[in-house]
Amino acid sequence: MSRLIRIATRRSRLALWQAGHVAERLRALHPGSEVRLVPIVTAGDRILDRSLAAIGGKGLFIKELEQAMLAGAAELAVHSMKDVPAALPAGFTIAAILERADPRDAFVSDRHGSFADLPPDARVGTSSLRRQCQLLNRRPDLRILPLRGNVETRLARLQSEGLDAIILAAAGLDRLGLGARIRERLATGISLPAVGQAAIGIECRDADAGTAALLAPLDHAPTRSCVEAERAFALRLGGSCQSPVAAFAELQGTTLRLRGLVGAPDGSNVFADSEARPAGAPGDIGIALAERLLAAGAGPLLETLRHGGSP
Repeated sequence: MSRLIRIATRRSRLALWQAGHVAERLRALHPGSEVRLVPIVTAGDRILDRSLAAIGGKGLFIKELEQAMLAGAAELAVHSMKDVPAALPAGFTIAAILERADPRDAFVSDRHGSFADLPPDARVGTSSLRRQCQLLNRRPDLRILPLRGNVETRLARLQSEGLDAIILAAAGLDRLGLGARIRERLATGISLPAVGQAAIGIECRDADAGTAALLAPLDHAPTRSCVEAERAFALRLGGSCQSPVAAFAELQGTTLRLRGLVGAPDGSNVFADSEARPAGAPGDIGIALAERLLAAGAGPLLETLRHGGSP
């Protein structure tokens, strides 16, 4: 049946690529439908002189897109799942999650061939507290410098500011045709990914059953199970935007294995563990792993960070 499908999206080149990819999939699934992009500049895109943690967290990338759906300006929104808060606002649902791309972090450098090659006191750019925590846990000598902006801006700053390296999501570089810039795809044992990293999610209003039905064929069940486990882990921890939290789930046959991490921003204190169970209830796996880390001592650390203190 022919209908208009409007997709709210951020205006960055990567966000437009992701929304365009979803648009192509929808046109193929629903011939005759008109699919349009509705580009929106979000607060997270406008405020670049402060870290995301300082201005309210990654939810700033999606709030305006949700407002567009409430206002009737768009039927759905396309997100990087790593930008979607663990608890969605009332009235919204993630109707589909596409098959995940490469979830790893990417080491990008014009000077060094790998993370292991970084010299003492190397200057590394990232604004992710998750990445900062894990890198400093391995290499306390590193000088971590803030790095906000879109992918192209960050790549330009690598050279203009004389940084030894920057850390970006491999999937974003691959999607923009910039995979050749990656010197090393960091093993998840070095940098455990963000919750939902490399998965594209499609959000719509809970009450819009028609749009949800159009999106259902795009949902990749194995990826959804993994992302649901990761999001349940993050939600149970209840960390703030000041809390370095990482989680990565993998399906191994009928078993889902989830690895999770909570740490101090300076890498001085890190709690990490894993949980493997039958994949039928991914949310329960995430909760169980979070409970174990909380019992091991992550709770007081998260509470301190939640109130802006130093661990």
